[in-house]
Amino acid sequence: MSSGPAAAGSATPAAAAPGPRRIVLVRHAETVDNAARVWQGHKDTELSERGREQVRAAAPHLAAYAPALIASSDLQRAASTADAIAELTGVEVRLDPRLREVHVGQWQGLHADEVRERYPDVVAALDRGEDAPRGVTGETRAQVADRAGTALRELARELLPGETAVVVAHGVSARVAASALVGLDQDVSDAVFRGLDNCHWIELVESSKSFSDVTRWRIAGWNLGPWNV
Repeated sequence: MSSGPAAAGSATPAAAAPGPRRIVLVRHAETVDNAARVWQGHKDTELSERGREQVRAAAPHLAAYAPALIASSDLQRAASTADAIAELTGVEVRLDPRLREVHVGQWQGLHADEVRERYPDVVAALDRGEDAPRGVTGETRAQVADRAGTALRELARELLPGETAVVVAHGVSARVAASALVGLDQDVSDAVFRGLDNCHWIELVESSKSFSDVTRWRIAGWNLGPWNV
């Protein structure tokens, strides 16, 4: 069989189409305050020893997505998680304060039991599904969705066909940003999806239905992690 060039007029294989654009939205690893059940919000807390172990386990799985860009909240618990992924990929981390966790106002630094005891009305409002400001003087979910969702949409527009972004954020900011990107009602998202575990992620893929060429962002995986991918 000849190994030379194809005869004139013979068909040549079509170039493979690039894959879909993808965003992997990661919650940071466990912090010392997570372990102590202390509300953090914008409090800049370091990772616990267990959190550092989580990063070591998760980083190779996240690096395997071969991200074209890595973005992170500027809080150290997210940035240090992102740095571990960057070390394996050679991609520089882009810090964006819009990806920060919800500001929890007067709850910041308080133990979860103390919050329930001192702020029963706010806790009850949140339990009823109301979007009350966290910690009286903090942010609403809608405010977080606006800033974090805007940041995620901007990153999505930068991706070329087939490229992936890894974005490290927080439990609330990651969920509401993902819901904003796919157009999912935040009340429905809050009612249906469980929170993200530390060092777990949401996989968002831009894809179409089988009968259509129109693409949109869709949820391909929720609360994925190195223990269940």
